[in-house]
Amino acid sequence: MTYSLAIHGGAGTLLKENMTPEQEAAYHDALARALEAGEAILRESGSAMDAVEAAVCALENEPLFNAGRGAVYTSEGTQEMDAAVMDGRDRRAGSVAGVFGPKNPVKLARAVMERTEHVTLIGPNALEIARKAGLEFGDRDYFFTQSRWDALQETLAMRARGEVSDDPARRHGTVGAVARDVGGNIAAATSTGGMTAKAPGRVGDTPMIGAGTFADNATCAVSATGHGEVFIRWNAAGEIAARMRHAGEDLATAADHVVLQDLAPNDGSGGVIAVDGAGNIAMPFNSQGMYRGSVRQGSAPETNIY
Repeated sequence: MTYSLAIHGGAGTLLKENMTPEQEAAYHDALARALEAGEAILRESGSAMDAVEAAVCALENEPLFNAGRGAVYTSEGTQEMDAAVMDGRDRRAGSVAGVFGPKNPVKLARAVMERTEHVTLIGPNALEIARKAGLEFGDRDYFFTQSRWDALQETLAMRARGEVSDDPARRHGTVGAVARDVGGNIAAATSTGGMTAKAPGRVGDTPMIGAGTFADNATCAVSATGHGEVFIRWNAAGEIAARMRHAGEDLATAADHVVLQDLAPNDGSGGVIAVDGAGNIAMPFNSQGMYRGSVRQGSAPETNIY
């Protein structure tokens, strides 16, 4: 039995023509650190759930990505974060939406799964679960990044002029991980700050089980990144599993169909990372790029952007 791990840092990449060599190197380094955080657990026969949580925490701690410390701002200048986890062994899941405070929203999503009878929590009750679980909190200074603040001001100025940006980085950015451990179990975790200048209270696909996050040992584990409203309407993550279960498609065929034939023609820019029970990995995307990486037992880790 072998392990495999895939991660993404969002499909809202910097446009290739705007990416400097220094920025590109920084993204590759950050992805590599997240892969190592997750693989270190799998290497010691740890669980897929522990591995995806560790990998996503590493991405949440990295201001380069739109999750945790690098979360984008709402139209009112606040930060509202969503996260989810799902365990392929029994389909247990936990998610949170619109939270601010916990440094690692993915840890709060797992706490909801393990400490409550519910799947999704929002608001003060979600934060109370975080406190009871002893999670670390950060203030506005901890979560502030100048580039995200500047992006908000630019987006608001464009709106005031009646303009719409074609830069995908403004519309979506998420982090996630999927893994298969040596015991044959799979899991998924996803975390996001949402869309730049989103309406306060807006919830995307990340915390919606079956849309942005899904895991079932019988089929696959999926973490999505993209135009959340479309991923929700097309039930993107769950549809990949459904095509495997009911149409007998393999992972790559099912993932490609959903990303390229269902989402792409319907303004569903973005992509997914997915792993099946045998440890096969698929990472299709229909946008210009997707920060991503993968590693399998016995192989060197790989990271890619475009």
